[in-house]
Amino acid sequence: MRKFFLLLFMNFLGIILLFATGMQRASLNDTIRLDEVIVTGTMPKVNLRNLPMSITVISGNTIEERMQPSLLPLLTEEVPGLFISQRGVMGYGVANGAAGGMNIRGIGGAPTTGVLVLIDGHPQYMGMMGHPLADSYQSMMTERVEVVRGPASVLYGSNAMGGVINIITKKQKTEGSHQSSQISYGSYNTLNAEVSGGVRKDPFHANGNLSYSRSDGHRENMDFEQFNGYAKAGYDMTENWSSFIDLNLSKTLSSNPGPVSKLMIDNDADILRGVASAVLENEYGRTSGAMKFFYNFGSHEINDGISIASSALPPDYRFRSDDQMFGFSAYQSYSFFAGNKTTAGFDFQRFGGKAWNKFPDEADNVELADVHLNNEAVYLNLQQSLPGNKLTLNGGIRLDHHEINGSEWIPQLGLSYNPASSTVLKAIVSKGFRNPTIREMYMFPPQNPDLKPERLWNYELSYLQTLFNNQLSLGVNLFYIKGDNMIQVTIADGRPLNINSGEVENRGIELSSAWQATQSLRFSANYSYLDMTYKILAAPEHKLYVSGNYTKERWNFSSGLQYIGNLYTTIGPEPQKERFLLWNARIHYKALEWLNIFLRGENLLGQEYEINAGYPMPGATVFGGLQVHF
Repeated sequence: MRKFFLLLFMNFLGIILLFATGMQRASLNDTIRLDEVIVTGTMPKVNLRNLPMSITVISGNTIEERMQPSLLPLLTEEVPGLFISQRGVMGYGVANGAAGGMNIRGIGGAPTTGVLVLIDGHPQYMGMMGHPLADSYQSMMTERVEVVRGPASVLYGSNAMGGVINIITKKQKTEGSHQSSQISYGSYNTLNAEVSGGVRKDPFHANGNLSYSRSDGHRENMDFEQFNGYAKAGYDMTENWSSFIDLNLSKTLSSNPGPVSKLMIDNDADILRGVASAVLENEYGRTSGAMKFFYNFGSHEINDGISIASSALPPDYRFRSDDQMFGFSAYQSYSFFAGNKTTAGFDFQRFGGKAWNKFPDEADNVELADVHLNNEAVYLNLQQSLPGNKLTLNGGIRLDHHEINGSEWIPQLGLSYNPASSTVLKAIVSKGFRNPTIREMYMFPPQNPDLKPERLWNYELSYLQTLFNNQLSLGVNLFYIKGDNMIQVTIADGRPLNINSGEVENRGIELSSAWQATQSLRFSANYSYLDMTYKILAAPEHKLYVSGNYTKERWNFSSGLQYIGNLYTTIGPEPQKERFLLWNARIHYKALEWLNIFLRGENLLGQEYEINAGYPMPGATVFGGLQVHF
């Protein structure tokens, strides 16, 4: 089986090279260029070729083609080295039985505290638990996604130890207004409906979205329902100064049926999450910067439920928590001389909340934690292109101070070499770190207030190449990760306890390619191999994705094959591994100038597999719908 998929991958690349040698010029549709302007990883806008780290960009065209409410399945396919766990047709859930665990090159954790999710550069995670909520990240508000593969702690601090996923929201760019709506329905009574609109009358612009999603799920007691709303308004005060404010709210109701070996009832969650921000930006010829205020908040009501096979009475309390994170960041970049870009920044965050078990008689309520902590940081990043602009040096340093854990120095050093306009060679050495969360330190056994930060070092070499007038792009990344102080649960004095006893040592290779064969035909592929000295849950050793997209007149056809090999669902004396091949396909038809009809199918081979142990994934599913533009 392994040889078969290796041959499949090699044959695909061979076909690309064979046809590319004889193909005629074609305009680029969605192929990444080496001069693509990137925000994530540097704060000010910088060309991809000048950055030493590995970054994958998912464009708005790719997001729209998928017709999916959630961003995360798309990211799992399109980003080499990134894997996000799933448990069903819709909804990732929370607490026990939850999915949506994200890891990059095996770094992330479950729940995810080692990969940082950003929205427009603002950190997004629960103030007490320290991890993002996967159900909060919707396609409807997203213009593009930039993923940094590897530590980004020098700019973003804790939680960016494995990498960063930056969701960049939509902005109305053209004068006038537009409105659109979309509805889809499919397997397991799964419904998604959304409306969106935008307006621009210089210097003012605004846009917003509302959506509703629901599904019965492919198992009993796996219902999911969600309401989302997003609004953004901006004002361009002058040619050099602009501002915007935004608000994102989501209300999620989900049920957990439990693993098949221990079925549950009444394991329900009611989650409210919100994000608000205000940003002031400036951009001049030699300098640019921003000041950002953001506020994340959430309210969680969780019923732990009870095993169907249990004869015990269900608990008479419910878990409740309210969390907040307030933050301010400011940075300014200045070009002191030719080829120079120096960026200085400051970050402040105050995060925490209150958690308790609520009883019918509130006098019996049990407080689990009521903690708020501060974190401040300053950083400096220097980028210098040498005469001739073939060699660019990049170095950064961050001093991060946590109220409990003290100060941490985070350095980074890298270079990029451009021997030709179509070739880039990169090297980077970077440190990643993560402070223990309030949950790990103060909530639930095995809490331990004496925990120290996790740390790792990442060493990486990259090669990027474009051919045939940028119609074909190829990328190769080699990396080695070594870390210690990883937080693990052990038994001490007869009870579980979090301690800094774990290690991580990962090495691997990532390959990516994109080929715009003609104006109508596009192919892409990526493959990642991860060798883990210490095995990690939900981090596959092999991940391959091959896709094609064809457009002819009013029709659009796209399809993709994803192979996951040696995915650990359990580790220990008798580890369990999964291998599976998923085939997804989509058809769009533009019936009228304002009406699109689409149909998509997932797992069309009907593979039987698990990602979360005890949670079998659904078989073949089909969804269809309409999209209307006004």
